Amino acid sequence: MHFIVIQRLVGILLMLFSTTLIPPFLIDLVYAEDAGTAFFLSYIVLLILGIIMYLPARKVRGDLRLRDGFMVVVLFWTVLGLAGALPLVFYQSLAVSYTDAVFESISGLTTTGATVLTGLDSMPHSILFYRQELQWLGGMGIIVLAVAVMPMLGIGGMQLYRAETPGPVKDSKLTPRIAETAKALWYIYLGLTVACALAYWLAGMTPFDAVTHSFATVATGGFSTHDASIGYFNSPWIETVAIVFMFLGGVNFALHFAVMRTFNLKHYLRDSEFLMYSLTLLVVTVLVVACIATQYEAYDFVDAFRYGVFSVVSMGTTTGFTTTDFSVWPAFAPVMLLFVGFMGGCGGSTSGGIKVVRILLLIKQGQRELMRLIHPNAQVVVKLGKKPMSDSVIESVWGFFAAYVACFVIMMMLMMFDGTDQITAFSAVAATLNNIGPGLGEVSANYSSLNDFDKWVLCFSMLLGRLEVFTLLVMFMPAFWRK
Repeated sequence: MHFIVIQRLVGILLMLFSTTLIPPFLIDLVYAEDAGTAFFLSYIVLLILGIIMYLPARKVRGDLRLRDGFMVVVLFWTVLGLAGALPLVFYQSLAVSYTDAVFESISGLTTTGATVLTGLDSMPHSILFYRQELQWLGGMGIIVLAVAVMPMLGIGGMQLYRAETPGPVKDSKLTPRIAETAKALWYIYLGLTVACALAYWLAGMTPFDAVTHSFATVATGGFSTHDASIGYFNSPWIETVAIVFMFLGGVNFALHFAVMRTFNLKHYLRDSEFLMYSLTLLVVTVLVVACIATQYEAYDFVDAFRYGVFSVVSMGTTTGFTTTDFSVWPAFAPVMLLFVGFMGGCGGSTSGGIKVVRILLLIKQGQRELMRLIHPNAQVVVKLGKKPMSDSVIESVWGFFAAYVACFVIMMMLMMFDGTDQITAFSAVAATLNNIGPGLGEVSANYSSLNDFDKWVLCFSMLLGRLEVFTLLVMFMPAFWRK
């Protein structure tokens, strides 16, 4: 493993990340508030740390191997999760512990949207912007952004891209060169963000709220600048904009690229994962709306439809925006919302969860096993669309699912062992592992009531979910560290 090359790369990435503290600092100057010093100090600290790591290795050149790529990705997300907490710690008026600051930072970068902060409506604009910015950067993956500039840094990026996007379609590229692939992803991501911000502004948000909420919406993150989230605006038009762009954020960006390149919407309709994603959200919406319309007396049908549709799309895409407290609905509805979050969005999207493509392959594998019971000698091929899937892909999906379930159970039991009630433990792990945000029980509004141990467990859970389990778990394998 090329540790000196990894050190050089992490140093460069730390220096790049320090520049993301400049916009909040400038916003603080514009609004003449008191958080600017915290961002300036954080910028200096991160810049110096980056320089210290970079200088001893600045002349080192070498290709990254796959193991190096995994190491860089894991180091980058953990280091930035810890470093991103600095502005929140340095801003003393916020009065948060380092644990809470790290939780908030990792939640932002992993686009989870779980928060320990309250009183958002009265916080400085720079702090609010910074939280949203973390989600926007994490949405597509800061590593993919780094891959786009790798030629300038003198290091190839294919290993990083594969480590950042594990799964059945991890080796697919939109363009022949990996740097061009990363740029294509970011152009689409940036275009959706600009369109979302304009739509929010036209729907009635202030320019500041429009920009910051577009960051969280396209990233399917869920942070808001208000305690009441999207419910603060009480606007069907704003909720409609959110639904549209949350849905788009949950779609495979390779599909967006194909549609934009050919100007042909049929690419969506030909994709089996997209069709299952859309159909699942539709069916769950019908069930949730029917449940709250018939069993929750506080709503008429119009309210049930409005809040039901928004909540299903928000939870199904693992965004986590809220317009109402769905934890008080009849038990079927909030549990169904949590379970649709387990599925998440499409592979290659900004959403969390298991991913629709894996669920689809698991279903098809189950169908194949049933067919084998009926016809033991039949050769049944699992296909995704018209493309046959190899047994190794199916095995990797089953392996992912087994690891996912095992991690979920272990973390839930750790929280329960620490004294957390079953509903809170189950929903908190589900919400963080799937990068959703809101849960049930004590975490239905925020996570501030949990103790430090639980918060660190959930930080690990958020990283597991963002890196799709294997990328992080592989670091605990002794074979990974052998030469």
